[in-house]
Amino acid sequence: MVLEEQRFIHEDLERLEQAIADRVAEEPRNIRERLACDHEIAHFLARIEEQSKKLLEIYQDADKSREKEIQTISTGDQFEEFYRQLNEVKDFHKRYPNEPVENLERAYKRRQPGEGEPTGMEIDTMFTGEEGYGQFLDLTTLHEDYLNLPGVKRLTYVQYLDVFDSFVPPHLLIKRANKISDKYFQYVGELANYLESFVKRTRPLQDLDKLFASFDDDFEKQWAENKVPGWTDESTENDTQGPKTQGSGEGIWCADCEREFKNENVYKNHLTGKKHIRAAEARKAAGESGAAAPPSSGGVRSVAHHLKERAVAEREHRTRSLAKFLDSERQATRINVERRQGMTERERQMELEALLAESENAGGPGRNDQSDDEDEERIYNPLKLPLAWDGKPIPYWLYKLHGLGVEYSCEICGNFVYMGRRAFDKHFSEALHIFGLKCLGITSNTNLFREITRIEDAVRLWEKLEQDRKKERDSRENVVQMEDAEGNVMPERIYLDLQKQGIL
Repeated sequence: MVLEEQRFIHEDLERLEQAIADRVAEEPRNIRERLACDHEIAHFLARIEEQSKKLLEIYQDADKSREKEIQTISTGDQFEEFYRQLNEVKDFHKRYPNEPVENLERAYKRRQPGEGEPTGMEIDTMFTGEEGYGQFLDLTTLHEDYLNLPGVKRLTYVQYLDVFDSFVPPHLLIKRANKISDKYFQYVGELANYLESFVKRTRPLQDLDKLFASFDDDFEKQWAENKVPGWTDESTENDTQGPKTQGSGEGIWCADCEREFKNENVYKNHLTGKKHIRAAEARKAAGESGAAAPPSSGGVRSVAHHLKERAVAEREHRTRSLAKFLDSERQATRINVERRQGMTERERQMELEALLAESENAGGPGRNDQSDDEDEERIYNPLKLPLAWDGKPIPYWLYKLHGLGVEYSCEICGNFVYMGRRAFDKHFSEALHIFGLKCLGITSNTNLFREITRIEDAVRLWEKLEQDRKKERDSRENVVQMEDAEGNVMPERIYLDLQKQGIL
């Protein structure tokens, strides 16, 4: 039956190629269908590789079974060999009557809704709701793990999205000696594993093995050249940073805590604190263990320490490389988080309902029941009405009610056109209009310039206001009148100036 198995594999390969061609020719309507199609194609490619290996082993014929079967068919009685194999097939089905028969014609055919297992179910369980079918990253759990690390800054989730791949100061204040702790090692490992899993789920058709191998080669090269950020030699770091044992020389230095105190009383109170006592005991224990440990045990410990440092550094490098590779998703995640933080609970619920309705319409049983005319009517917008939050045109009566068909242009805003009276009234207090007024030299009392859209009118009003303010200022100065010895009447300011000059 070797030849039958060989024929079966050839047929399987041809049908797999046809299934891949059919799915490549399709145009997915949304990201959910695109991911489902990509994962199906990746599954077919993996099966092609598996079947090709089996077919190659058959052609190599290491046990000579294929050659023997060919000789049996070609030299003996053909019908006798045929009936012998037929009896073997019948005997097999008698012993296993419920054995399912694989139908290659239906195995790789694109199943329509209602014909069996729904399409896209695997994609629905592959991503979390926060990830949005691979559009955004979901680092909420890892953000909580980061906040539980000792000695880190308290960052918000948005701030964490910007610095989660930075493992050196000032973003991460954990010292090199504390990075080999089990908690930090587990955190960095989970972060790298999540990013790697996200790449595999969103890019199933890329050669990810080659990509990950390039990350490893890059790390090996940087580690050999001692250029991994945060993991250079301590001697080099000390040389570049300067001595840390004496401080600035202006105060009292605590060698145990590596801290300088300007005030002697503060230093004395510091000596009785728990933090200083722990630091002193740790320094004393480190000194005793370093002096008492034999060279052999110290060498073994240093090798193990070096290997653990290398493992942590490798995970940090993998995280940095993956974060750089996912830079577009990272920026989209930040924008999405900031957008959702500015939404009310009702708006979030409406957005979630719209997303669920879209996915149900995309994979529901009635997707193909709709005709092309119905699809065109669903998006038909001949009046160019504005779209609502659900992506559909607003009702025409609402369009007329708000006067959205009336155009209002503002010359001060650069001839920008506002649709509707509401948007036009609102723009007078917005940044664009105020900036236009400042460019004209109008810096105060901008509320007086409402309903003024022409530059000429605004400049004329500003000049009139300036003249009125000048007249008012002059009138205030000329209220008090003074008379000199000769009977000349003049304002108080002029009288005082003449008096100072000795003219009066």
